[in-house]
Amino acid sequence: MLLHQKENTVSETQENYVEPETTALEEEGDIAADYLEELLDIADIDGDIDIEVRNNRTYLSVVTEGDESEDLRALVGKNGEVLDSLQELVRLSVLSATGNRSRLILDIAGHRANRANRLATMAKDAIARVQETGEDEHLPPLGAYERKLVHDLVAENGLYSESEGEGKDRHIVISVTESE
Repeated sequence: MLLHQKENTVSETQENYVEPETTALEEEGDIAADYLEELLDIADIDGDIDIEVRNNRTYLSVVTEGDESEDLRALVGKNGEVLDSLQELVRLSVLSATGNRSRLILDIAGHRANRANRLATMAKDAIARVQETGEDEHLPPLGAYERKLVHDLVAENGLYSESEGEGKDRHIVISVTESE
């Protein structure tokens, strides 16, 4: 990358430097993609694998066009249950290859992206009710990653949230003030 202003010039060694964390996440993505590619080949399912590293996490998406998307939807399962299991298998393949636990997120046929949009809508509606009434709002039970998405959205809107409950009953409570 060449910059036109002299004071913004970056030395070649700095320019080519990659954060160690990013390199590890890219390696994680490559290992996971290889595992997924083998799985798709065994199942005779066509799909393209996209790898992205953002927010110190690896994101893998399996997508396809046309009629093959029905095959991918079978890998999502009812309420994403098959997808969750596949994500754990992919994480285990990374653990086996690197010795490090992975926090990667797997999306198939846009299921997680669509779910994130629905969660954002649900959270925004709950935030509006809390802002209007001042009363706490209890959301339905959510998985850990989904709770994180909602917590982040609540914080962006200047409200407070905390998780309550255990196991499958763990849910978020949104409030105007921080709990004591």
